[in-house]
Amino acid sequence: MIDSIGTLLATVPATSEWNLSIGIVMILCNIFAISVGRFAIKNPGRGPKLPISQPGLWENFGLPELLATASLGHILGAGLILGLSSAGVL
Repeated sequence: MIDSIGTLLATVPATSEWNLSIGIVMILCNIFAISVGRFAIKNPGRGPKLPISQPGLWENFGLPELLATASLGHILGAGLILGLSSAGVL
């Protein structure tokens, strides 16, 4: 029993090394999450503003919104990269 648990814990999934395709997938996932979050966040602009000038479309999009959507984008990207790598696409 303990030997099988040790073997299970020692197993490391095969992952791809970083390449341009993986970078593009991560960027696209972040762009997707930020664009969805821009219109889905109910009360935008409650926290600190971004330290850069923003176009009118992104007027109420502050630091908390950026951090939240970029975090979601990285979670989506990691899942998509792991899934595509295990499927042999990346």
